[in-house]
Amino acid sequence: MSDTQAPIRVLVAGLGNMGRSHALAYHRNPGFEIVGLVNRSRRDLPQELSSYPLMTDFAEALRLTKPDLCSINTYSDTHADYAVMAIEAGCDVFVEKPLATTLADAERVVAAAVRHGRKLVIGYILRHHPSWMRLIEEARRLGPPYVFRMNLNQQSSGDKWHVHKALMQTTSPIVDCGVHYIDVWCQITDAKAVEVRGMGLRMTDDIAPTMYNYGHMQVIFEDGSVGWYEAGWGPMMSETAFFVKDVMSPNGAVSIVVDDKARSDDLDTHTKTSVIRVHSAETGPDGAFIRPDALLSMSGEPDHQMLCDLEQAYVLKAIRENIDLTRHMDDAVQSLKICLAADESVRTGKAVRLAPSISERRI
Repeated sequence: MSDTQAPIRVLVAGLGNMGRSHALAYHRNPGFEIVGLVNRSRRDLPQELSSYPLMTDFAEALRLTKPDLCSINTYSDTHADYAVMAIEAGCDVFVEKPLATTLADAERVVAAAVRHGRKLVIGYILRHHPSWMRLIEEARRLGPPYVFRMNLNQQSSGDKWHVHKALMQTTSPIVDCGVHYIDVWCQITDAKAVEVRGMGLRMTDDIAPTMYNYGHMQVIFEDGSVGWYEAGWGPMMSETAFFVKDVMSPNGAVSIVVDDKARSDDLDTHTKTSVIRVHSAETGPDGAFIRPDALLSMSGEPDHQMLCDLEQAYVLKAIRENIDLTRHMDDAVQSLKICLAADESVRTGKAVRLAPSISERRI
């Protein structure tokens, strides 16, 4: 990438936790130029962002600023419409996860990007995290079939509970957070998911009767791999065993070990790791383990803002170097399909068999 290239003009929509962090990443990267910020209400912004034009209507901001890139960090139910609108206006798009709230909408966004020849990057931030990349590498080295055990429970109160309740107006926790970790599973095993089972519980009157704030899913893959994932939000969530990131195979296991002092409502807890433990199942003639577990120190790893900086640097690279994002987009649809199937299972009480998506049927 040449330093003499003109910066990419970016419009940032949505200024919640992720939107602000992405906006700061664009502000600090000379490869970008922020041409406007969009939020439906006034927000207290960091000083670094205070000089940029702030608008309330995305369509109008898109028309007035004519950006090269739209960064969509709004609530999930707007992602698909905003992304397609931006693509049809000639923009490349970064969109926070989940890509959409329905499989049809997710495939509609991908189809629009392919049809118009625009870049579409979905906010799978763990793909840019060196520790999670190492976890995937170590797990693949063990070989299938796998057992995946992961969760992301957050004991939230005050403003954080307010944010979670707002998210649950359209998206359950196992969908909103689950796409990250199901994406990790799909990077470890090359097998397709064939069946999903889910269960959930509404544990508060603060959300709609049709929504649940605790969910649990089980996934079966065609190679025999299985996995469970759980996610819960709210003031009733336990601080015990809220963080489990564990992969097992017949040959051993690899796990992220969290700091004993970590709390579930700390955003960095769910991205930063203390140690990766690698366990080999190999035993000697006496039945004892041949080697002790390896403890891989993850000191000096990026915090949440640094991860956002890395993610947006990848967006810049994808645009400048014309990276083929076909697999990236297909993976986003695949992980969303699994999580939406879990949500369907929660609501119907029945297991869901997965049919190939449009992108899979193209192969």
